[in-house]
Amino acid sequence: MARTAASFTCTACGAVHKKWAGRCDACGGWNTIVEEAPLSQGGAKALSAKGRSIPLTDLATEEAPPPRARSGIAEFDRVLGGGLVPASAVLVGGDPGIGKSTLLLQATAAFARSGMKVLYVSGEEAAAQVRMRAQRLGLHDAPVALGAETNLRDILTTLDAERPALAVIDSIQTMWADTVEAAPGSVSQVRAAAHELVTFAKRRGVAVILVGHVTKEGQIAGPRVVEHMVDTVLYFEGERGHQFRILRAVKNRFGPADEIGVFEMTGGGLSQVPNPSALFLSERGQPQPGSAVFAGIEGTRPVLTEIQALVAPSTLASPRRTVVGLDSGRVSTILAVLEARCGIPFAGLDVFLNVAGGMRVTEPAADLAVAAALLSAREDAALPADMAVFGEISLSGALRPVGQAENRLKEASKLGFSQAIAPEGTKSDGGEGIRLRKMADLAAFVGEIFGAG
Repeated sequence: MARTAASFTCTACGAVHKKWAGRCDACGGWNTIVEEAPLSQGGAKALSAKGRSIPLTDLATEEAPPPRARSGIAEFDRVLGGGLVPASAVLVGGDPGIGKSTLLLQATAAFARSGMKVLYVSGEEAAAQVRMRAQRLGLHDAPVALGAETNLRDILTTLDAERPALAVIDSIQTMWADTVEAAPGSVSQVRAAAHELVTFAKRRGVAVILVGHVTKEGQIAGPRVVEHMVDTVLYFEGERGHQFRILRAVKNRFGPADEIGVFEMTGGGLSQVPNPSALFLSERGQPQPGSAVFAGIEGTRPVLTEIQALVAPSTLASPRRTVVGLDSGRVSTILAVLEARCGIPFAGLDVFLNVAGGMRVTEPAADLAVAAALLSAREDAALPADMAVFGEISLSGALRPVGQAENRLKEASKLGFSQAIAPEGTKSDGGEGIRLRKMADLAAFVGEIFGAG
């Protein structure tokens, strides 16, 4: 019988090699490749033995929705899908210093004050440091059990003895399992620690929130399998120069994905923002060239944001394209469509684009607002202050309708906007208080709004 070959795996990046080497070709790490034992023939034979029959149901079987525990922080509960589900595993990632620990300390204090038994384990800070932060935030009297430990075996033993309803692990990259021969933070350690904690959460009915570091690309550090293990993945976003923070759900098995919660960083911690549209547009003054208001949808919530553009002659051989808060590839496509379908060149011009307030916009419905801001800056002509814009631009220059137009228009009307521009085929007539103009293609939009085409 042929012998199953062993494999060699890099503990830093997870790459698989056929033989051992001192340096991993995938990530460049030294002495990170370890041998993984193959599946034994005995194990394969053991799996062929009969097991128990799995109980099966049909899709029509009705079950009660899972119970939820609310923290009282409405924005946090919204992103979780309405509250925290027992025995769920939540992964929270974000840039260093963005406020992850502050957010979770406030959330755990709110859960504890509502009657839940909460345990907060810090692997990055000493217990005294966490208590100092709690005093600054006015949370020192919250009944939260606090511990500082990185040994996974000791943490699981404590959780098993205390049986809290919620456990927060800050952070998963600092956890160390003595069964894995790798440094804390490596791929093997993160995968093993996440697996043990998620398994414990499901077996004991304890909700677990894991804090995760992110790479310079903005992805959660460690193996991608960790995001598949957990039930919910949240990203805490924001710019250091802005006081606004966005908590975004990118995966949620118990609620809508892409839901957002908006917070403002203050001297007393994070305060929730119940109406983010009004906050993002609060500093808009008189109409200025290069400004367009986009009526967007984030999860189930309509959010109005201001897209700002600046177009100036370039002194460089290759003009600059600087984009903040938008997909730079999408912006390049819109510039190409404007030149090819509308005859409006941007060659020899520097282009700067920004979403006000540190917001990040990802949906294609922002295409028309981006084009409007670019044209307004290039022609030095301000758009009406009471106009909102949304729509997707195709490569042919046609405008394609987007979903939830009625909610977008209602939010714009609520904030005092009296007119909007949307693609032809939009399933809405604007309703009361707002006049909707529908455009078939980008050339028609340019001709009617800017008198060119």
